[in-house]
Amino acid sequence: MTTTISKSLAAASPATLAVIRGIDDAQLQAPTPCTEYTVRDLLNHMFLVVVNFQALAARQPADFSSTPDRVTDGWRDRFAQETARLIDAWSDPAALEGTSPVMGMPQPVVGGMVLLDLTVHGWDLARATGQEFTPDPAVVSELLALGEQLAPQARQMKVFGEPVAVPSDAGEFDRLLGLTGRDPGWSPSSASA
Repeated sequence: MTTTISKSLAAASPATLAVIRGIDDAQLQAPTPCTEYTVRDLLNHMFLVVVNFQALAARQPADFSSTPDRVTDGWRDRFAQETARLIDAWSDPAALEGTSPVMGMPQPVVGGMVLLDLTVHGWDLARATGQEFTPDPAVVSELLALGEQLAPQARQMKVFGEPVAVPSDAGEFDRLLGLTGRDPGWSPSSASA
């Protein structure tokens, strides 16, 4: 079976997985657009999200209280396996029913949150490691609408940064990045400036 969320996750994941496979271990301490995270920190955060949102799909408890270091031998393959499990978890139509007992939000919104993380953090890692990142256009349109819905609460919770102004003719993905508090022109050299 599939759902709208699992289809979107399946469409979004190849771009992010390609970036993750392209990260050299020598880049793990590099800065990212998420100022509190190095590449390694962000990868561990993404592992935490991908694993916990599998549980959230099944309305099971999730533990975000600590972030274990999963960037050890075979981490690229393990991340791909966990992402496949994530897609599978959200492919059950029951995953989209009702409200999340953990997050207190409608289950489709919770599914959209992990889609947002996978996509935007894919860009973060690409920028930090000098790789290209081209998100799925249909996913970006979906995420822009979700991001606008979540932005006020996400800023209060410090999940989004303050919005970054982008040109009025900016594309949807640059608008999404700005909405989440990212400068679409960010580069590692701008982080050290």
